[in-house]
Order: sequence, then C-alpha cells, then structure tokens
Amino acid sequence: MNYSVVRYILGWIMVVEAAFMLLPCVVALIYKEVAGYSFLWVLLGSAFVGGLMVIKKPKDMNIYIREGFVTVALSWMIMSVVGCLPFILNGDIPSFTDALFETISGFTTTGATILSDVETLSWCSLFWRSFTHWIGGMGVLVFLLAIVPMAGGSNMNLMKAESPGPSVDKIVPKVRYNALILYGIYIVLTIIEVIFLLVGGMSFFESLTTAFSTAGTGGFGIRNDSLASMSPYIQWVVTVFMILFGVNFGVYFLLLTKKFKQAFKHEEARNYILIIVVSSLIIFANIYDSFASGKDAIRHAFFQVASLMTTTGFMSTDFDLWPVMCHTVLLVVMFIGACAGSTGGGIKVSRFVIWIKTVFKEITSFLHPRSVKKVAVDGKVVEHETIRATNVFLVTYILIFVTSLFLITIDNKDLVTNFSSVAATINNVGPGLNMVGPTQNFGHFSGFSKYVFMFDMLVGRLELFPVLLLFCPSVWVPKKKKA
Repeated sequence: MNYSVVRYILGWIMVVEAAFMLLPCVVALIYKEVAGYSFLWVLLGSAFVGGLMVIKKPKDMNIYIREGFVTVALSWMIMSVVGCLPFILNGDIPSFTDALFETISGFTTTGATILSDVETLSWCSLFWRSFTHWIGGMGVLVFLLAIVPMAGGSNMNLMKAESPGPSVDKIVPKVRYNALILYGIYIVLTIIEVIFLLVGGMSFFESLTTAFSTAGTGGFGIRNDSLASMSPYIQWVVTVFMILFGVNFGVYFLLLTKKFKQAFKHEEARNYILIIVVSSLIIFANIYDSFASGKDAIRHAFFQVASLMTTTGFMSTDFDLWPVMCHTVLLVVMFIGACAGSTGGGIKVSRFVIWIKTVFKEITSFLHPRSVKKVAVDGKVVEHETIRATNVFLVTYILIFVTSLFLITIDNKDLVTNFSSVAATINNVGPGLNMVGPTQNFGHFSGFSKYVFMFDMLVGRLELFPVLLLFCPSVWVPKKKKA
C-alpha cells in the first residue's frame, strides 16, 4: 500500500469539501441564519487538516487498483463524517448517528431520511442536504481529477473505483479531460433543469435544490410531501430529467461529437428506456381508475417508475397505496437501476443485459454443444473477464443483501418493511414500502440497523468491492521500497 498517495488524495478531498461548504455559508448569509456558523467552523477545520495533508506531495503518484479502491472508499467515509458535523453543531440533527445517516444518504444519492419534518431545518442545512446529492452524483474523485493535475498514468483506477457499472471506458485518452467532459455535461444538464423549473414558477432556491437532487438522482426535497404538491408541469420536467440523468453519459458525448448512429444504437440506453415505458404502462393500467383523469394516472406512473428506476426517490403521490402488482413492478425496477456511467444507482441495466445474454448463450450451448457463441453488447464481444466480474458482483450483492436483511430483523419489523428498506439503501433508492414508504422515514429503526443501512448505502454506491477491500488485511501491507 502506497500510504503517501492515499494521504495526499484524502487531504485534497477535505480541501475540496471545505470549498463546497462555502455555498451553504452564502445561503446562511442571504437568509441571515446563525446556523451558517456551523458550516464555517467545519469548513475552516477541514481546510486546515486537508491543507496539512497535501503540503508534502508524494514522490510516487502512481495509483494502482489497491490504492484506487481504498482511497475512494476512505474518501466517501471522510466526506460523510465531515459533512455531518454542521448538522450536529447547529442542532438541526443533534444525534451523530442520525446526522451521519442523513449525510451518507446524501453523498451516496440514496435519499433515505431519518427526518419526519424536513421543513423545520434551516435554509443552509436544506441546501447542504440537496447539494450532497449533486456532489455525490458524479463523484467527488471525478471532480478532483478534473481540477487537480495529478501526475501518473494510473489515475483511471480512481475513476474505475468510483464510477458505477461493470466497466468504465475512457471517453478521451487523458483521464483529466475525461473528468472535465463528464462534469461539463453534468453541469449543463443541471443548469437546463433549473431554467425549466424556474419557468414553471418554482423559486430559485427550490429550483436549485430540486435540480441538485434530480441531477444526483438522490431525491432529498425541501418539502415534507416531496414533489406531490407541485404542478403537473413541474412533475413532468423532473420526470424527464430523472430519466436523462439515468442515461450513460457516454451517450451524450456521442451526441456532442455528432456520432448519432452510435448514440441511438446504444443497447443499454435503449433497453433502459424500454423498461421505463413498459413498466409505466403496466402501472398505468393498474391505477387508471384511482385518479380523476387518465392524464394524472399516466403522469404519476411515469414519474414513480422514473424516480425508482433511476434511484432518485422523489414522490408525486403515495405509491404505497397502489395495488400489489404496482409494488412488484416498482421493486423490480429498483433492483435493475439506471445505466452504467450515469448518476443512478441499482444493479445497472448493462449487467442485466449481460446476464440475460449469458443465459441464452448457455442454453444454446446445451442444444448445440459444438457451436461457438460469444456474448456481444453494442456489436462488441464482451470479454470473459467482464462476464466473470458481473457474476461475482451478483453473488456478492446477494450475500450482502441477505446478511443485511438478517441483521435488521433485530428491530422486529415486518418482512415487507425489512426487504424494501435493504433494497432501498443498497440500491441507493431512498423510499421503500410499508414503514419506509414514500410518506415514512427510517427514523424508527435502531442505531444498529441504521449503521447496517449506512454500510449498504456505501457499498451500493461504490459497487461493493472498494468498501469490502477495507476489510482485507493484505490490502494494508506497506509497499516495499525498491532497493
């Protein structure tokens, strides 16, 4: 383990987080809130400690798989601990466990909350909650690679560890330009959504916080009813942008470079849109009679499918009251999730495409033993290593899911609540069913269960292995110096 490069990057993470905290300080200044001082003190402390850690630059800046995964996992933990301190200091969330839960939920873009009344929070805390979604959506390490020149040709290992999906490809040869392009697309889409929301009559503050939560596919709102009291126009705008942020950002780069044929033939994106449309129509058929008009039914159907499949977690209506078939469809899309290379969570559409094609390949090999058939996506053969990694991911995912489900039974909740709460946290969705439904929260769980959920949120956002590697003793063996 190259400890010096890990220390150096963690220091930059603290400096960057301190810079991000300037924004809630500005919000507090605008609304004349003393709660803003909590962000100022934490900002100064984080900047001081981070500054000390980056004074001495390591001689060896190469980041290998081990350093990349460990650095990313520790970065998210440090961000969450530092990010929760203002909530404790200003009294908005006095409990450390609850404040940490809320912050991890924010950075991992889960959107699960322990709060029963978010409208009592200070304006600066409301802003920070939503802004953590925006920071975590694309990833703070990706942001760091975009703004901090880092020598060494292995920086892609940081992006691979933080970016969701079975594989991460470079858009352009240089990692820094890759990160700049991704963040450029991310910022432009966020600004466009803010403009559309302003046109719909939203205040600038609410437009900004809603756009942050949509862009990061997180779902924290500043109203207790999420977006249920918003106009149909606002709900349609958010629906469209939730879907857009759930698309692989590589597709947008193809569109920008006028490679329209490749963009529209992108297999994962096409399947993603198809699943949303089919799922929404199934739910629409089941809830048609529950609303005053077909327009309302189709709007809520598309909104909730988009919200849960992209793992955003916004609510336009209490879907916990819908028929059981609707619950089943929503649970399924929660597991499928958005596209790889997007800000969405879940298992990812690309993995399901690979699994389904692998199953058909195996069936064909049984029927025709001598045939040689390869799994291909977008016309390219999927390497055996990628298929193996996807299968290992599935087994690991199931083991963590089952273990978490068993551990939280200590609280003696019903099975639907337990199952959907684990699904909602490990898939970074937010709301579940029954006692964690769209109008409920996670505040009634014990401290032990909340830490289980925090672990699930982190492993879900970081695709399991970066966090799991922290528990391997061999990872922490210092790197041997060359003679």
